[in-house]
Amino acid sequence: MTSDLVKKIERLKKEKNAIILAHNYQIDEVQAIADYTGDSLGLSQQAAEVEEDVIVFCGVDFMAESAAILSPDKTVLLPERNAGCPMAEMVTVEGLRAKKKEYPDAAVVCYVNSSAAVKAESDICCTSSNALNIVESIDNDQILFVPDDNLGHYISQQTDKEVILWAGRCITHHRVQANHLDEVKEAHPEAPIIVHPECRPEVVEAADYVGSTSQILKFASESDAEIIIIGTEMGILYRLNNENPDKTFYILNQGLICKNMKLTSLKHVADALENVQYRITVEEEIRVRAKETLDKMLELSR
Repeated sequence: MTSDLVKKIERLKKEKNAIILAHNYQIDEVQAIADYTGDSLGLSQQAAEVEEDVIVFCGVDFMAESAAILSPDKTVLLPERNAGCPMAEMVTVEGLRAKKKEYPDAAVVCYVNSSAAVKAESDICCTSSNALNIVESIDNDQILFVPDDNLGHYISQQTDKEVILWAGRCITHHRVQANHLDEVKEAHPEAPIIVHPECRPEVVEAADYVGSTSQILKFASESDAEIIIIGTEMGILYRLNNENPDKTFYILNQGLICKNMKLTSLKHVADALENVQYRITVEEEIRVRAKETLDKMLELSR
């Protein structure tokens, strides 16, 4: 059945002139059939430069929205319409506007894990791989960072700017606690622990390396360690194992699984292509404003 679906997807891709983009947290089968697999920054860069007519975005809703914002002339499809992001839902336009009134001198740096409407209310976007560079590039001394307070805290420790944190976080990464690192260190004392900055501050502080998924992949490939402990969503193990067959990777905690990222199946991808569903669009007034924040980020990330 899997083989038949893969063949069907390949055929439909050609018929529809489509490209498949997938996040590093997608299930193995979906990553395997993707034309490009990456983190939020890489996916945004790809979405902005796509030549195909149709973008099938295997991720969650805010990612497909970003693709629709950056490539409005393309048909952007989210194969599983219920694939959302709890963290993105932790910040609203109304709440952000109220917070901006509290801090009128602050520049709003918006993590890409947010809705198009929230991006439109912000000054610039960032991803986990470029957040520090983005914050440092801003003239304002005060930064309102939304919606991830764990990533925001991580950045605040590396800049002289005042970083005001929004009360939001990734529920998956937040499950990891400091004692989990102690347990793993006891079992594998020589293995470096590398974690995503969406983890709790005490977890980030205790880790050997902190980075986005693309940075974690790079670290793993360049490390001399034979065993590496991974502190991010377990979907990344697919690429880690494929790209480093001579190394062993263990997930830091079994709670590191995002149910939303695991909703998309091969059948969803095939159905999306066959029926041109589910199309993601962004209201033009919001799209134009949100695109400014993404364009600024992409320009600074070249």
